[in-house]
Amino acid sequence: MINRRDMFKAGIAAGAIGLAPRLASAQATFAPVPKGWRSFVLTMQVEPTAGANKAWIPLPTFEAADWQRPGNVTWKGNARVTERVRDPKYGAEMLRVEWAADQLSPVIEVTAQVQTQNRAVTPGKGTAAPLSDAERKLNLASTELLPTDGLVKETAEGIVRGKRDDTAKARAIYDWVVENTFRNAKTLGCGIGDITTMIRTGNLNGKCADLNALFVGLARSVGLPARDVYGIRVAPSEFGFKALGAGSEVVSKAQHCRAEVWLAGSGWTPVDPADVRKVVLEEPPANLAMTDPKVVAARRALFGSWEGNWVAFNVAHDVKLPGSKEPAIPFLMYPQAENKTGFLDSLDPDKFKYRITARELTA
Repeated sequence: MINRRDMFKAGIAAGAIGLAPRLASAQATFAPVPKGWRSFVLTMQVEPTAGANKAWIPLPTFEAADWQRPGNVTWKGNARVTERVRDPKYGAEMLRVEWAADQLSPVIEVTAQVQTQNRAVTPGKGTAAPLSDAERKLNLASTELLPTDGLVKETAEGIVRGKRDDTAKARAIYDWVVENTFRNAKTLGCGIGDITTMIRTGNLNGKCADLNALFVGLARSVGLPARDVYGIRVAPSEFGFKALGAGSEVVSKAQHCRAEVWLAGSGWTPVDPADVRKVVLEEPPANLAMTDPKVVAARRALFGSWEGNWVAFNVAHDVKLPGSKEPAIPFLMYPQAENKTGFLDSLDPDKFKYRITARELTA
């Protein structure tokens, strides 16, 4: 259990983290900046097993003027029903598919084009338009797994104590997550983001949907609009970071959740503390020290920038899939399918079965 004294100490530690050594960062380069749009084709072939006759496939149609432009979406297969639908609360778009009950070999292949590019802002600086009241309310709200009261709020208040502006608060929370969590290779998929359990037990580990959700929940609890952005890696890192890119054109297991915090001036500001911990654990030769040049470079860059070798699906939480008899799912980042007994295991593409490939288009 984390008590108030521990949280106060955490807040002090967070303030000191910004003083971490950075001299070694000159030896490693990770500095995404916008330098032109890249075009990708994402192909998702779904052939659900175990008698499943319904499926929901997330579409990379999230739109952001400065870093993602969705393109054409087409599909083919033997489904009885195929329709593009949106989650009414967050606007997450998906293809809803239903096959005839006697269809022995259900299949659907979805092809989506999308353009993306690196993004970089100076947190808290710029001329971004103000956030609307509706968007602010949405991105400060609690969700099933991201409460904004109780232990979450107490922890966040300890972290930001003494910070006078939103940018300093966001930075303190980012540094606290980087310093106090770790990536757990045994976590299934990307995790689920149950941040209260993480804080209550002191087991601050998991993968991106856990660690970045922790940032989002802590930020929201102290009045900073924030959101998870669910997507998938589609290409290697241009900076040579093997942990931060797709290893091949087959990206069935390359899903990745990022995060954003809204700051006056810079607007939606990219952050990704989970990828800092991924570099620590996985970047060769692995198990790097926090002072390693690669970790220092990633940590510096991932508060205010991210690389455009990744495409976004949506920012939705607690998604009730239309036409499903099952409860809402925490987020929609993987294809989903359902049979008479419930959902198939979306984290096991070989058994499910689905295959996702990504290909970059060149002129």
